[in-house]
Amino acid sequence: MSLTGRHLFIALVASCCLALVFADLSSSGPDPWLTLNRIGQGILMPYFSDPMLLLNAAGLTLAFAFCGVAFGAICGLLLAPFYRIRWVRSFCIAIRALHEIFWALMLMNITGLSPLTGVLAIGLPYAGIFAKVFSEYLDETDARAEAALPFVTSGLVRLLWVRLPACVPQIATYSLYRLECGLRSSAVLGFIGLPTLGFHLESYFKQALYPEAAAVFFVFLALILPLRHWVRWPLVPIFIATSIWGLIHLPFPPMGQGAALRFLQDLAPAPMRTGADWGPWLGKVLIGQAIPGSIATLSLSQIALTGAALLAALSFPAIVPRVVGRIGAAIGHGVLVLLRSTPEYMLAFILLQIFGPSMLPAILALALHNGAIIAHLLGRQSASLPVRLDAPTGLTFWGWEVFPRLTGTFWALCLYRWEIILRETAIMGLLGIGTLGFYVQMNLQQLRVDRALILLLGTIALTAIIDALSRHLRRRMQNAHSLRIEGSRGPTGNNAKTEKPDHCR
Repeated sequence: MSLTGRHLFIALVASCCLALVFADLSSSGPDPWLTLNRIGQGILMPYFSDPMLLLNAAGLTLAFAFCGVAFGAICGLLLAPFYRIRWVRSFCIAIRALHEIFWALMLMNITGLSPLTGVLAIGLPYAGIFAKVFSEYLDETDARAEAALPFVTSGLVRLLWVRLPACVPQIATYSLYRLECGLRSSAVLGFIGLPTLGFHLESYFKQALYPEAAAVFFVFLALILPLRHWVRWPLVPIFIATSIWGLIHLPFPPMGQGAALRFLQDLAPAPMRTGADWGPWLGKVLIGQAIPGSIATLSLSQIALTGAALLAALSFPAIVPRVVGRIGAAIGHGVLVLLRSTPEYMLAFILLQIFGPSMLPAILALALHNGAIIAHLLGRQSASLPVRLDAPTGLTFWGWEVFPRLTGTFWALCLYRWEIILRETAIMGLLGIGTLGFYVQMNLQQLRVDRALILLLGTIALTAIIDALSRHLRRRMQNAHSLRIEGSRGPTGNNAKTEKPDHCR
């Protein structure tokens, strides 16, 4: 049976209904409207109490982002030509499956709150991401240029002089996008103690200093929103060199001698080190933590995915001028840019102050952020669709002209974001929600590194399963789309009816 959007819709709704059984959506905040009103007043009247402090935090946020992304890009570029090798691909999948915060929590046991912790926390998972993307760019280069070389030309020469130069524009464009992601990651690392903007945002919110918190948030937006305008490639080496210089001179508390050795020893399961019985240890880790954490992670991610899909389907017309007009499209574009530029973790932390500790803030944050990303991509693609002269306007144009033609793209984007939502869901436990991240942080605080490692391996396994299932569903949808196109053309011959694919009409 071919896979269609209807089947995916039914599966998504069914999984969401099942997840709601295990979800805690209660709002336990003291007075959500009062808190929301105070936050709103802070946004309207931000207070820059210490401009030099914010300027220093903004500089460090940029420094961690530039150094981490540069490290990841270089390592990813070195790994990309070998990505087809199974162990290289498995290694890249493993390192990118863990969120930057998880990497930071693990690395702090070795390097402490040092600049190296922040750079590696961003660079390691990004290396796996860069390796996958860069390998796809290398594989998609035009084979005709390489075929023109002599047969005896070595593979290294073909790579350096033909394949790599051919995909430099794509590499540059993607690296700029990844720098934007790195800036979000750098800010979020402040929530675990690194001196970036997130550190001060958390501090002000916990003190209910909402005008000061709004000032920090606006500084972050001032960095990330115009990023593509002020980052120029000739200046990137200067940015990286300045960032390295700034991080080298950043003071940090020392970890002491033997920290790395102790950490490596603690990675071994406790029964292996002490000779104790394996039964109670496995029961506490698997039954007491891994299983409930995995159920909460999957439940939260499925509800968030459903919310993101619903938001994207309903909101992407807000940036289509033929639906809402030019002024409305400009306003809609601004709202979507704001939502997709704000990190999910930061948005969830803000919503947590309003609704209290439950899954609701995390669900809303994940749905708003990812829904805005999908809506933005759909809106951009709808602008390139050829439209007939007598096409309708308004909601009729959206419901009967645009969305039916973008259904395949819509579901492909939702399936692609599925893995990313699950990855982000796991770290929401650091906000007190019972996902896998909650138990990882608890064990690390109790110096039970062996238990945290098992839970992190469970996170990697869940991410790998979702990634494989997502790729399988996307392939089935592509095959079904190809079959529909072939079927619409009819039998070959003079009377055959030909029809272009939807995206070519």
